[in-house]
Amino acid sequence: MENHSRDKGKATQTDNEDKDDLQSVLTLQRHLLMEAKTLDSDLDFAFQLQMQEAFSASLSVHHPSSSLDVTLSPPSDMGFDYVTLMLQDIERFEMERKDREESEEEMRRFRNDLNRSIYDQNFARYIMNVPEQEWNNYGDNYERPYDGNVVESQNEGFRVYVKGLVSEERIREMKVTVGGVGVAICDFWNNLVLELRKKLDGAEFMTGEMAGVEAVIHGLNAALSLDLKRVTLFVDDFLVYQFITGRQQPGQSKLGTKVNEVSLLQKRFTYFQPSFAARNDMSFVFKLARDAIVSQITWPVETSNGKGLKETCMICFEDTDATQMFTVDGCFHRYCFSCMKQHVEVKLLNAMVASCPHEGCNTEVTIDSCGKFLDPKLVEIMSNRKKEASIAVSEKVYCAFPRCSALMSKSEVLQYTRTVMLVAEQSGARKCVKCHRFFCIYCKVPWHFDMTCIDYKRLNPHPAREDAMLNTLATKKRWRECIKCKHVIELGGGCYHITCRCGFEFCYTCGAEWRNKKPTCSCPIWDEPNIIHNRQRRQ
Repeated sequence: MENHSRDKGKATQTDNEDKDDLQSVLTLQRHLLMEAKTLDSDLDFAFQLQMQEAFSASLSVHHPSSSLDVTLSPPSDMGFDYVTLMLQDIERFEMERKDREESEEEMRRFRNDLNRSIYDQNFARYIMNVPEQEWNNYGDNYERPYDGNVVESQNEGFRVYVKGLVSEERIREMKVTVGGVGVAICDFWNNLVLELRKKLDGAEFMTGEMAGVEAVIHGLNAALSLDLKRVTLFVDDFLVYQFITGRQQPGQSKLGTKVNEVSLLQKRFTYFQPSFAARNDMSFVFKLARDAIVSQITWPVETSNGKGLKETCMICFEDTDATQMFTVDGCFHRYCFSCMKQHVEVKLLNAMVASCPHEGCNTEVTIDSCGKFLDPKLVEIMSNRKKEASIAVSEKVYCAFPRCSALMSKSEVLQYTRTVMLVAEQSGARKCVKCHRFFCIYCKVPWHFDMTCIDYKRLNPHPAREDAMLNTLATKKRWRECIKCKHVIELGGGCYHITCRCGFEFCYTCGAEWRNKKPTCSCPIWDEPNIIHNRQRRQ
């Protein structure tokens, strides 16, 4: 261990000496070039003076009476200024060197943090394997502080998540194609070690698969920079996965070159295993790639509140403050609040669940996120719509109290009631999850504590006023109640074979059940005037 530390110190000292030597060479070269440029300028100035004197002497010999004061304008420098170009190259080289040193220093810091993490985890596993009796006797004396030395991580497996995206966006009046890469490296316990987001150069000439392969290259290079030897690579693009595993060969020459580069990088690991992951497991790295794209389509502006960012909405093409742009969870497409508000409201009016407006994207717009631009009442409507769609009709239960009428599923309300009443399933009592009051799931009325359902119905033979009005209207309009879910149905036209939304099939005339698409009664299946009426209404 001491020899390793000594070697590490010598290597660091040698690196510092090399940097100092390089800095001295650059400084000396810059000094020599500046002297050469100054000398060249002096020689040029002396040459111009000699030419001016010779020109004046020539005029005085041939035109002695002339009193013209001739001043020779300095000739325009039509030659190439190699000295200035070399000085610019040195400045650029020095800037790149500084950027590279800062990047290397950052990666060294990451490696040190990673070594510390691996060291702590190894020590924690060691402690977990200490016998209980030994720990009780000597546990207070266990200590092994991290000494800063490199921890061998060959046996540690790391997870590399990558995602590459190419997207057509709009910057003011111009359509652009931009790309981004997201990389996340996690340890075996899925703790984040490093995350990267970079833009893709030349994205306008890339396909989605090529962007995915580029992301793999960035991810593997990042893993190698951390001296990782055992990695599992996760991608969510099946075609990219096929390319990496060699199960499918790319057709394009450029893509083939990139796939070959991935193959060369694979060989630098002692263990490399590609894995195909579900989209939901890659959402965090997907967001990194999308953030890299967004950073390329925003531009800084001066506002009344100071500096801000502008972005063009892909629906209305208006330049909008970046803080007023809505990001759809899951796909991370962005649109202004105004356009999203109209989009979601139209979907609600048509009793539909709102999805991302991007063409070909079916990502559902989450209810919680809509609170940024929707009225709270509409958010509640969306929540209820989603809940209604997720519960089967035969499982739906509504609170019996009219001022609540909360929607629940039978299993949900039963489980909630069991927390306060052990015999809930036998009694029929249910506790509303919203208003927390008890009601009878069979009688659909507030809970009758001191009597059974039979006694309650005998003492209350007449339905409630609201139910009586509905029954009267149903009788008048000849509506039919489904005997399975109690849903009231009106026949607008057509045949008398009814399929309720709960799936129960019955005869609209008498209510008898249909089995295997056949009636169990002798009622007529259709009536000609009713069919004609229905056809005329459609026309």
